This record gives sequence, C-alpha cells and structure tokens, in this order.
Amino acid sequence: MIDRISGSSSLGQQVQQTSQVSTGTFGDLLRQRMEQLGTAQQTMPTVEFSKHAQQRAEERGIEMTDDLMSQLAYSVGKAQEKGAKNILVLDAGRAFIVNVPQNRVITAISQDEMRDNVFTNIDGAVLLK
Repeated sequence: MIDRISGSSSLGQQVQQTSQVSTGTFGDLLRQRMEQLGTAQQTMPTVEFSKHAQQRAEERGIEMTDDLMSQLAYSVGKAQEKGAKNILVLDAGRAFIVNVPQNRVITAISQDEMRDNVFTNIDGAVLLK
C-alpha cells in the first residue's frame, strides 16, 4: 500500500500526492479500471439524431444543448435497463421518440405540436426534469 509520496523538484517546491492502491498486479489493476470505465460508458450511451430528427428539431426551433444530450443519453440508458425498444422522452416544451437499441432519436416534437398528438409504437416513456 502506498500512502504518501513526497519530494521536492529542482525549484525547491514541495510535491505531495496521496494514493491508495489495493493489492494485485499492475495488469489486474489496469483491467479493473478498464472494466469500470466500460461500465460507465455503457450506463451513458451516445445518442445520435436521425436525419429526419435533425430536420424536425431545426424546423421546430429545438436547440440541441449538451444538457439535453446528457438527459437523452441518461434516458436511453434507463430504458435499456428496462428492456424498452422505443421510448417517448418528454418535458414541458418538447418530446423525442427514441429507438433504444440503436441509441437514435427518430423525431423531435415541439410543445405546440404535442397538443392533440397521439404517440404510437412506444413501449416506454421518460419524463425529463
């Protein structure tokens, strides 16, 4: 176990680092870390927009922000855990139909178009905050 490494650089500055390492070979530790990173990536899939969805989002003034993309990725991850195939991701101002196995947004719908609209061929829904 390595608790603390301290030393000084050529400029006389003090360098300190704290680290805890579990027992095992470097290869074992590297493999564990890679598995952890792989699991984290599986939890947050990358979501893409179909050409149709991109066109609809632009036409309807739906801005694709990093926050929205993170919310969509989180929604797809949750839907994957439940075994859903096509989901409706919805908040107060917009909705998205997402094909879960392909991590692809199929269409984007604005608030005005949500009125009197019926969503079919979905097997799950995720409400965004």
